[in-house]
Amino acid sequence: MEETRDTAPPARRAAEAERNPRLPTLKRIALAAATILVSINIWTGFPLLAVWVGSQVAGESGLSMGALFAVVAVLAVTVTAGVVLLSWLSAQYDELTGRPRSARRTSPWMRSMRGEREEDAKKRQGVSGIERIVVISVVVAVGAFEVWFFFFAGSSLPR
Repeated sequence: MEETRDTAPPARRAAEAERNPRLPTLKRIALAAATILVSINIWTGFPLLAVWVGSQVAGESGLSMGALFAVVAVLAVTVTAGVVLLSWLSAQYDELTGRPRSARRTSPWMRSMRGEREEDAKKRQGVSGIERIVVISVVVAVGAFEVWFFFFAGSSLPR
């Protein structure tokens, strides 16, 4: 039975990387680009898609509960799919860069109040490239929203 790239042993993957040294770099760039695309769509594309679907459901009648439910359902499904995809991209990026897999995640209410384990893990592993991309996209989205809200949206207060 032939091994696929995902099930190949680490030694075989390292040998493959030595034969074509640009391949891991190209894969990292592709994963980073996919992460940028998905994280931007979580803030822009998915909500616009949900509103568009709601407008198609509403038709000429205007706002209805069916249209509102369609917007909420489409938004929930697309954002959930986007978050799952970001998680998968992050795991692929970590595997490609050799970052060790994190141990079982403990729920926040089960963690020590001191949080020593999390701090030690952050010191050892640092922040991955994918995590940086997602954080930057969130900061840019919040900044763009604030600029729009304070300078372009206009006041909703009566004049």
